[in-house]
Order: sequence, then C-alpha cells, then structure tokens
Amino acid sequence: MFKKSSILSFLFAFGLVFTFSAAAKAQIYDGATQAQSDLQSLVDRVQPGSVVVVGEMHGLKPVHDQHVELLNALKNKGLKVSVGMEFFNYTDQMFINQYRSGEIDESAFLKIINWGGYDFNFYKDEILFGEFGLGINLTRDVTKIISKQGIDALTPDQKKLLPPDFTIGRDSYRQRFFQAMGHPVPVASLENYFVAQSAWDDTMAWQTVEFKKQHPDQVFVIIVGEFHVQYGGGLPYRLKARLNAEKLPIDIVTVSQVYTEGMTDQDIQDSMKPSVDEGIRADFIWLSK
Repeated sequence: MFKKSSILSFLFAFGLVFTFSAAAKAQIYDGATQAQSDLQSLVDRVQPGSVVVVGEMHGLKPVHDQHVELLNALKNKGLKVSVGMEFFNYTDQMFINQYRSGEIDESAFLKIINWGGYDFNFYKDEILFGEFGLGINLTRDVTKIISKQGIDALTPDQKKLLPPDFTIGRDSYRQRFFQAMGHPVPVASLENYFVAQSAWDDTMAWQTVEFKKQHPDQVFVIIVGEFHVQYGGGLPYRLKARLNAEKLPIDIVTVSQVYTEGMTDQDIQDSMKPSVDEGIRADFIWLSK
C-alpha cells in the first residue's frame, strides 16, 4: 500500500563498519551483523515449510530480476516453491488459476482482475512460478473505504472480506508509518490509513497461513512492498501471530531490498542499520543497483 522505496532507520549503537566499496563487491548482507553475505547463505536458511517474505520497490526491473533469481535458486535446491503476491487479490484466485493453467489468455486475465498501474511484465514471471501462484491481498475498494471513511463504513458484505480476528499493526510499526507519512507523531486524520495498511498486512498473513495449513511442505515466497516487511513490524508480525495461533511452525525468513539509485554512501549505510525500537531491518538485505 505504502510505496516509499527507502525509509532511513534510527541510528543504532553497534559500532559496525560499513563502506559502499564493500557494497560494490557484494549485494547481499546479513541484517543482524551487516556482514557481507550471498544468495547461497540466504537459500541455506530456507527449509521445506519456510515462509520467505521479500520486500520490493514496485515496477523496478533490477528488483524484479532479483525475485526471479531467488525463486530459481530455491527451486534448484530441490525445494517445492509457491508464490504469494501483494499485487493480486485473494478474491481473484479462480482467475489466477485459470490464467496459470492457460484457460484464459493474458489480455482476458488482466481485464477480469482490473489490473492497473504497473507493467504486468514486472510480476508475470513471479505469478507463473512454482506449483501454486496466489493472490493474497484484500481488495482495493475495501481498503479505500477504510482509509477514507474508517472501518465502520464498510458494509456487512465488505467486512466479511476481512480476515477473522482482524488486528492492526503493533505500536512501533504504527509510529514508523506516521513518520514515513511525514508526521513525527501519529495524527488522528491519518489513523484510518494505518488501519487500511494493517488490513493489507493481516489479510496477507491470513491467506498465507491458510495456504500453509493445506501445503505444509511448500516454501511460500511472498513478494510485497518494502514497507510491509521492514523491521518485521507489518506482515512478518502478523504472520508470526497467526502461525502461533494455529500452532504451526514459525519459520520466517525476511529479505529487504534497497534500491540504491540516487542514494549516497551514507544513505545506504543508514538504511542497513537496525532500528533502536524495532531491531534489524530484515534477516537479509539485498541491494539493487
């Protein structure tokens, strides 16, 4: 929902040294230590049944290429891989299945789901990848009403589309959301926007857990906007809560992508540091150039 590509974290007193000259040699870093890592180390962390949450900046080819590189690496490890995507609604799953099976062509598919905005080619490879390709998000008409009028403005039928026991994001996530929106402290006029943001997170978590209940051996890779994954406060937080409630294994690997175009060395360094309030940005940080 929120499309800001990079949020600078608070300074964190680790005393770790990072230079962009190192970034030129390696694109993937350990989120906890800031040490250079690689794709193999990321893939080694993923086991059958893992959920991999990959943040992204919408519509950027280098970011898309890294999605595909990761998916292929997981498949080459011999894992069963399926993909869930923020950019498709769970209510359109029947049409996604028909498109994946060739029952309807791409033009008809995009018309049926009312695709708009970004070039579909940025996400085509991902939704066609693996054994299952799932839409996991809430419909935009519902989140639009929430953001503009509040959740109480939803009709009974619209409320049924929300996940059971819908829960908004944690306080630190809420605070960071308002800061990203340009307000150092939460303001009442934007509270509905955060509830809508949380509705996206919790719906995606709910749909992921429902899938995992049916397919426990699948590695489920979620491709979602960067803000939803950063510091674990959005989607990962709700995933853990819902997996725990269902007494399912909590095996989540988070990957944050940082698009470095136009960023200074200091910007990159700051973007990789953990947050004082929320901890590490992600298990792995992948720089996109």
